[in-house]
Amino acid sequence: MAPAARSPPRFPPVTTYDASLRQRRTAAADLDGTLLASSSAFPYYFLVALEAGSPLRAFLLLLTSPLLLFLYTLISEPAAISLLVFLTFAGLDVRDVESVARAVLPRHYAAGVRADTWEVFRGCGGERRVVVTASPAVMVGHFVREFLGAEVAGTELRTCGWFGGGRRFTGLIEEVLVGERKRETVEKLFAGGDLPDVGLGDRESDHDFMAICKEAYMVPTDKRAPRAAPDALLSRAIFHDGRLVRRPDAPQAFFALAYLPVGFGLALLRVFLNLFVPAHLVRYTYRLTGIRLAIRGTPPPTPRHGTPGSLLVCNHRTALDPIIVSVALGRPVTCVTYSVSRVSTWLSPIPAVALSRTDRAADAARIAALLDSGRDVVLCPEGTTCREPFLLRFSALFAELTDRIVPVAVEAAQGTYYGSTASGWKMLDPWFFYMNPQPGYTVTFLPALRPEETCGGGRSAVDVANHVQAVIAKELGYECTSLSRKDKYMKLAGNDGTVAAGAESKENGKKFA
Repeated sequence: MAPAARSPPRFPPVTTYDASLRQRRTAAADLDGTLLASSSAFPYYFLVALEAGSPLRAFLLLLTSPLLLFLYTLISEPAAISLLVFLTFAGLDVRDVESVARAVLPRHYAAGVRADTWEVFRGCGGERRVVVTASPAVMVGHFVREFLGAEVAGTELRTCGWFGGGRRFTGLIEEVLVGERKRETVEKLFAGGDLPDVGLGDRESDHDFMAICKEAYMVPTDKRAPRAAPDALLSRAIFHDGRLVRRPDAPQAFFALAYLPVGFGLALLRVFLNLFVPAHLVRYTYRLTGIRLAIRGTPPPTPRHGTPGSLLVCNHRTALDPIIVSVALGRPVTCVTYSVSRVSTWLSPIPAVALSRTDRAADAARIAALLDSGRDVVLCPEGTTCREPFLLRFSALFAELTDRIVPVAVEAAQGTYYGSTASGWKMLDPWFFYMNPQPGYTVTFLPALRPEETCGGGRSAVDVANHVQAVIAKELGYECTSLSRKDKYMKLAGNDGTVAAGAESKENGKKFA
């Protein structure tokens, strides 16, 4: 006689959790649908396929999404995940995937953390927190460790050596962590000690590991569940990379790829049309081609003959900042930067002068000569772009060059593609900005520094730089940090501890120059 089928265990909803009953010191939780509001991991696989692979790989993954959904819901969850892993990872360089997991995915993961389950999970942090998930450990590991402060147990992917050196993923897996595999993993992780005090899950395949926890709670499906505030997580995504602005759910992913050729054609029109338009009319042709430009404040007057120009000091959102400032002024200005390619020089409607970076005295002399010749000069002392509402540490190089300093606050609106990148082809950054359906900029000209606020008035270069940064931050509602351009690139390369520095930025806010 066949044994009676085991009825699935029933767990209370997470809303019944009462933190005051007793202290819980350990926890085990699923990720997608439990700690994250969305139960679909497809957007994160898509980002890996796009950023570590290519648009073609991402497009093929999108085409197979109906088959993957059919397999997942009607055939086998492990089979669907195995196919998804193969299509996403097969042939990708391990280092490229690790870079995406460190620099691209955390921002999208962090934006989707559920407030209710995160409060429960974080409250069990006395000794140990574990996230057990079917997603590849290489994909979720950085986010789980840095932002959730937990260990990660995920599906392990096989790798092999590749001709020419380096390791690449084969697309094959050891085993998918679902059902009993999750339970076995939790038992191994807690071997020799008490099993988790609290278990959190959202689907039937989580029941096995939840059943061995001392108490367990189901997380009801709710894509609109309140999200945890960025400051509530253990880290903050100050620096991140990747081209896509929004989390690529299937409709958004399809639009981002299908719109690429249309967007590129539109970018060509926006760039080449405005190359032949007089500077004082460009703001109007911008409007005709769908670029929104808002100008606030009082721009500095045009330098009179024989008088020095103004140094326009602005924060840095994209490589187009100096051009947009010139459009807002209605007259050409000169941009100084650390790198100018021949293509950029040819396409730029304003003069661009390269600085050496290594010889600060020569750089200062070059900028001073431009100002003395009566040219307005645009400078971005942050040295690199930042996408979040933060300002990086301002270099004090500009402060001793002139007393005619005008702070300029700029904001860039990008709905589909980011017009800045750290690891991609930077020559494409302006094109991606112009490819957005309705890109926008807000330029605010702040009052010029008074004589007593400049080095000529007795203030140090550092004090001047701090003051300029503070007034720009106040105008934008941004937070000043002690982080620099070097911190950004080291963080995105995984070589430093700027996560902690970002978390402490409020305390270090007065040390930014």
